[in-house]
Amino acid sequence: MSGGAGTAVLVVVVNYRTAALVVNGLRALAVELREYPGARVVVVDNDSGDGSAERIAAAIDAEGWAGWASLRRAPLNGGFAYGNNLAIRAALASATPPDWIWLLNPDTEVRSGALAALLDFLRAHPRAGIAGSRFELADGTPWPHAFRFPSLLGELSAALRFGPVTALLRRWSVLLTMGEQPERVDWLPGASLLLRRAVFESVGLMDEDYFLYYEETDFCLQAARSGWTCWHVPASRVMHIAGQSTGVTGAQAGLRRLPAYWFESRRRYFVKNHGRLYAAATDLLWAAGFLLWRLRRRLQRKPDPDPPGLFGDLLRHSALWRGGLPRNDRLAGR
Repeated sequence: MSGGAGTAVLVVVVNYRTAALVVNGLRALAVELREYPGARVVVVDNDSGDGSAERIAAAIDAEGWAGWASLRRAPLNGGFAYGNNLAIRAALASATPPDWIWLLNPDTEVRSGALAALLDFLRAHPRAGIAGSRFELADGTPWPHAFRFPSLLGELSAALRFGPVTALLRRWSVLLTMGEQPERVDWLPGASLLLRRAVFESVGLMDEDYFLYYEETDFCLQAARSGWTCWHVPASRVMHIAGQSTGVTGAQAGLRRLPAYWFESRRRYFVKNHGRLYAAATDLLWAAGFLLWRLRRRLQRKPDPDPPGLFGDLLRHSALWRGGLPRNDRLAGR
């Protein structure tokens, strides 16, 4: 059993206009955390401006959760890393910093034993710094995936979408399908990640110059470069409804134009971690592969799965002519 008064876990949930989902998630956590009296939950409201903060605060009081859950209001919507860092920074600076930090999306509901499975795994593997859950949809359908780090050849394969090339470049494919046993991976979505405090002590907080997307990818890369490993732990199950705040993923993916911050985050990741030349070459290969895919799609009369304006938007934000590291404009005037 992984519970006990000595288990110091900080759970961080960053909300932006999804108050009802946060409250549902807190109800599931209320059951899950009964075995962890030392655990605390901080909900960071990223300046939703729609009454979310008030509704969440009222639910915490009405449900009697104030002993383990609290709300922190961010002064602005600075994004995922910014919101998480608000809670993590304060906790690490406290007299009793948590041993473990669990990042949870507001559109998640933890299943029974989700935290225990992650804790047990990390305790048994001292160099494992990050462990993530297996996700499932609201109807229980599993979403058993994790990821490799993005790369030049991986971007080419994803853009080209041609079977023989995909098979040839399989070792660089970003998307991985997981089995029923724990597996080491490059990175996992930030929707349910348990991290050792020592990882933050090694690499610092998350990079707030990502507004949304690629920030957890970047953080896992920095952790890997510091000698920590990242693992997918399927025994930890979490229901996740993707894309509730952004629409970039989930049921609406492919129907809407991707926001500018997605392309800025992508460029930041490649320029920061591999340099501008590598980032520019990646964009060139992606563009060539994408144009060949679009030609083949028309000739074969395949359906169009791509978001509107994808080609032009990616090139508009490309490292080919915008080589500086993109910054989070929402924090510039802070």
